Amino acid sequence: MKPGIHPDYNEYDVIFTDGTKVKMRSTLKRSEPLKLDIDPNTHPAWTGKLSSRDIGGGAADKFKKKFAAFGTKKPAA
Repeated sequence: MKPGIHPDYNEYDVIFTDGTKVKMRSTLKRSEPLKLDIDPNTHPAWTGKLSSRDIGGGAADKFKKKFAAFGTKKPAA
């Protein structure tokens, strides 16, 4: 790497949702810890496991159940 053109790496704390603190290095310039809203230890995007609330019962399913009677029946002839 060429000297003088790359940003400095700084060390800072990252706080997970369960309170776990981890030291990380980045080019971010911050003095306060970074608090995560989504925890990579438990979020399905990182774990690959769906929670019970993610299986069915989502907003689309609730909408379909609520309006199932509208527009799906043909008028009697």
